[in-house]
Amino acid sequence: MAFNKTSPEHGSVPKRAALYLRVSTGRQAAGDVSLPSQRDLNTRYCEAQGWSVVGEFVEPGASATDDRRPVFQRMLEEARSPDRRFDVICVHSFSRFYRNGAEMELTIRQLRKHGVEVVSVTQPTGSDPAQELMRQIIGVFDEYTSRENGKNVSRAMRESAKQGFWNGATPPLGYRIVEAERRGTKIKKKLEIDPVNAELVRLIFKLYLQGDGGTGPLGVKGVTVWLNDHGYRTRKGATFGVGPVHGILTNRCYATGKWPYGVRSSRTGERHDPSNIVEIDVPTIISLDLFEQVQARLARNNPKVTPPRVVNGPTLLAGLAVCATCGFGMTRSGTTRRNRRYSYYSCAGCKLKGQSVCKGRHVPMEKLDKLVIEGVADQLLVPHRVEQILEGLIDRASAKDRAVTERQHQLEAEFDTLKSKLNRLYSAIEDGIIDLDEELKQRIARLKTQRDITQASLTQIASNSANLEAITPQKIAAFTTLMRDRLRTGDFRARKDWLGSVIRRIEVDDQLVTLIGSKQVLAGALTGQNPTGAPVRGFVRKWRTRQDSNL
Repeated sequence: MAFNKTSPEHGSVPKRAALYLRVSTGRQAAGDVSLPSQRDLNTRYCEAQGWSVVGEFVEPGASATDDRRPVFQRMLEEARSPDRRFDVICVHSFSRFYRNGAEMELTIRQLRKHGVEVVSVTQPTGSDPAQELMRQIIGVFDEYTSRENGKNVSRAMRESAKQGFWNGATPPLGYRIVEAERRGTKIKKKLEIDPVNAELVRLIFKLYLQGDGGTGPLGVKGVTVWLNDHGYRTRKGATFGVGPVHGILTNRCYATGKWPYGVRSSRTGERHDPSNIVEIDVPTIISLDLFEQVQARLARNNPKVTPPRVVNGPTLLAGLAVCATCGFGMTRSGTTRRNRRYSYYSCAGCKLKGQSVCKGRHVPMEKLDKLVIEGVADQLLVPHRVEQILEGLIDRASAKDRAVTERQHQLEAEFDTLKSKLNRLYSAIEDGIIDLDEELKQRIARLKTQRDITQASLTQIASNSANLEAITPQKIAAFTTLMRDRLRTGDFRARKDWLGSVIRRIEVDDQLVTLIGSKQVLAGALTGQNPTGAPVRGFVRKWRTRQDSNL
């Protein structure tokens, strides 16, 4: 491109120019708007105008849709300073400066107030009204072009995800990106299991659910500390943090083999419409059953559900022991006599609200802990006692076998019918026999909801049957022996977790301590499939699910 040289007016000082050079992507850097090309054109333009180039601001790989560009911000800050070293900002085109019409115009006007002009090499510039109108039109057109390009790129990436390809983001821990196929110059990628990091993912789930063999199950922070203490590091060589470990424990793709693409906007962080989310198939690393057990424990230990003092506190019966008189929890208290510390379980109702609410009671902590552990070990965890407790449950279940079997057959037939209806509708839509209008969408949604409910009912029936069928005298004997040993000789964390999973409430009276649990929970613990139910906030007394009585 040739430029006509102009000479500065006689006696005037030549203007000082700064070059602003920007590309958005590596592909642009290799094309006709590469940084060297922009530098050459801008420099020759300044020379033709008789301006001296005093510096340049280079911004590689930054979008111009907003001002979140470090070099751009540094240039604006210098332009507004009293001792600025340039009078003109020279750009290849206004799209290099901004791709937002309103923001560009506002920035140019602010710079003019500080005596700095923005000049485009390839597009008309100046203060004439016609030239300003043309610049504004160019800015709006550049913004429109940028948004259309963004839509096309997003559409192409979503289509690539629908075909099962990975779009280049950092994969979850345990996976690595591999080349799947080539389409011209484009390389399509997929995820495969990284053997080393996959073992680390399995270890994290095991530590949270079972511990390392010498301890009980660890919390999220406990898992993080254990990994860092034993020399485990992230892929980048950094130590683990609580947030990333929690993200691994809640990432469903490890068990489901489905990675959701397009959940949030990469720029704003806002959630996209669920109908636009695409699930990419990836190999599974852990079993779905293990993942669900971890989610159940995370839900129980959620600080919004269970107070942190119950989960992580040093008190064995915290959250379980309550005063038999007023129903308030028994909390830890203590006193010191002759340089010796004595710890007690004390009624929180009396401590917080006075003896008019409850006369209160104080039980030595060591005494109540020992009483509960020995009582559970000697009176509950013995084979004949467990058989006696579960006998009625098993008998009732056996008596209902015929009804359950009939119900299962009905659900299976209903499931097959619903599935067949959906398949026929899908085929009719694909063949063009019917159009997918709003009424048909609602009908499909209703059928899918009925199908999912039926499938969940079948799963629940199968799970309940498996639980009861798995209870045998041999399994009861092995379970009680193991649990007695853990309660008496296991570490504090393991004892606390096991008591909390089986016992729901311990009522402490002056002469009697009552342990309250559930036969279903005991059966679930025995078979390794302990039902958790919906989380209930531990902070709220007299909580009710539907708020339907005694408000």
